Amino acid sequence: MNRLPLLLFVCALMMSPAWAQLSVIGELSQDRDARPGEKYEGLIIVKNDTDEPQEAKVYQTDYLFYFNGTNDYGEPGTMPRSNARWVTFSPASLIVPPQSSVSVNYTVTVPADIKGEPVAGSYWSMLMVEGIGKGSAESTLPPDPGKTQMGIQQTIRYGIQLATHIAQTGVKKISFLNAQLVTKDDGGMFLQVDIENTGNLGIRPEVYVELFNAGGTSVGKYEGNRFRMYPGTSVRQMINLSKAPRGEFRALVVVDTGGDDVFGAQYTIKL
Repeated sequence: MNRLPLLLFVCALMMSPAWAQLSVIGELSQDRDARPGEKYEGLIIVKNDTDEPQEAKVYQTDYLFYFNGTNDYGEPGTMPRSNARWVTFSPASLIVPPQSSVSVNYTVTVPADIKGEPVAGSYWSMLMVEGIGKGSAESTLPPDPGKTQMGIQQTIRYGIQLATHIAQTGVKKISFLNAQLVTKDDGGMFLQVDIENTGNLGIRPEVYVELFNAGGTSVGKYEGNRFRMYPGTSVRQMINLSKAPRGEFRALVVVDTGGDDVFGAQYTIKL
């Protein structure tokens, strides 16, 4: 798989120094519950905020992410739970008029099974919308007159997550990978907890830690972040304990994925 940084990419090219001034309107994650054999549609709106025509290309990748900050954008359809091959979209290239918007339409056709096994849980992939600089090798627009054709061009790329959740299927399960107390240079104290989604259903759990003293009395509850987690992905929670009382405590880390699916782990920490 290709290993790239986060969803904002800067590419050094020998072209004119200009941004492709395009933006994607709305959420960068589109989720849909669907049944085997069902077909559904959606759209992505690409907006041009400039007074000149702007060009972009649209293409697919797979997508995985890990607690250590690594993101994998693999070839579409190669990840075990990819839905990239279920997705068709149009157009694959577009020119957006000045101060206007253009829609990219997509259709997801959910198969009844995969290699004889019923579909269950969550499947996902990415549609990438990447600006094309005027005067580049890919551009069909004429270069800006009077501007140099040498320099550094910056290209922005948006990744839109398309997730299909098979209705009334899937298992929620998580694993606690690592936990440690981290002290920042400014004296702030954080409980760092790495969590992996080991089920087959996408989740966005509530995460918090509750501290208990030697007598079993709660001395405070501290919230983490609600991160999206697909099966096989992992995230790092940095739970701020800077305002917690000092001493030795039993830390109960809770991952609440909704309904009856609540997971916990206990650690002894000294603040």
